[in-house]
Amino acid sequence: MTTIAVVASDFLAHKRALGRKYVSEEATLRLFLSFCEAHGVSELDELTSAFLDAFVASRPRVRARSFNQLGVILGGFLDWAVGQQRLAASPLQKVHRRETDLRVPFLFDVAQAGRLLAAAAALPDNPRATDRGATYHTIFALCYGLGLRAGEACGLLIGDVDEHRQLLVVRGGKFGKSRLVPHGPRIGELLARQVERRGGEAHQPLFSFDSTRRVHPCSASQVFHRLVTELDFSVPEGVSPPVLHSLRHSFAVGCLLRWYREGLDPQSRLFRLSTFMGHVSPTSTAVYLTITPQLVAEANRRFEAFTETVWSEGRP
Repeated sequence: MTTIAVVASDFLAHKRALGRKYVSEEATLRLFLSFCEAHGVSELDELTSAFLDAFVASRPRVRARSFNQLGVILGGFLDWAVGQQRLAASPLQKVHRRETDLRVPFLFDVAQAGRLLAAAAALPDNPRATDRGATYHTIFALCYGLGLRAGEACGLLIGDVDEHRQLLVVRGGKFGKSRLVPHGPRIGELLARQVERRGGEAHQPLFSFDSTRRVHPCSASQVFHRLVTELDFSVPEGVSPPVLHSLRHSFAVGCLLRWYREGLDPQSRLFRLSTFMGHVSPTSTAVYLTITPQLVAEANRRFEAFTETVWSEGRP
């Protein structure tokens, strides 16, 4: 069969068999299927460039990145259909919008992170959420201290905490990968207190206000945004406002800065950081390594020390 709905279902099944989650992509394809149904288009060979352009126009995207992602999802689906010989050729005329507003991500320093964590710990309880401050404090600490994604932190189970070996079992990360994440005693104390507060079974969520449903990453993001708005962090010109993912980004850059200061070789340790953060390759990790004034200063200091040694050794 070459109906769009059937092929889309097969496409999603194929991607998930490869370990991809494809949640946001599925949402986009569902919008596309609804658009097709509303316009009486059900077969793949009925798709035309004009029809696809009309769909794209019906989903306005202010940001260039969001617009381009829409084309990537549609293009990936249609190219797959061509590869499976269910469509002769892709009718999509790929248009790439130039990203003109590429700003540097916001990075938390130790003092700013401390203020955020203190504000989170001070959050009051409400009728639907007890231990609210301690819960969000621990979630944000895991994002900043271990570089976890918000979804990974919120998705932890009580049984994922190995107190004896000081390990976290992070399940269902990006591309469905799971990994072991070691941690130090301070993070261990936070996790131990959270386990004690929850007092449930190993299969229950570590972060929950009703012992059944985990704290949703969107809820954590909303709390984060309220706190950073109240804290009113100074955002330099050309830097994006802080988002919850900034904590993970800050962890990666903080590791690089610490390696420089300790005289270690960052390039040789990048593979370890990539594995620790659950990336497919160091190339993915390199995206996080934003050049900051502190990094530039440390790199210059190391270069000057190197050239001074070479110069002194080369003198007659």
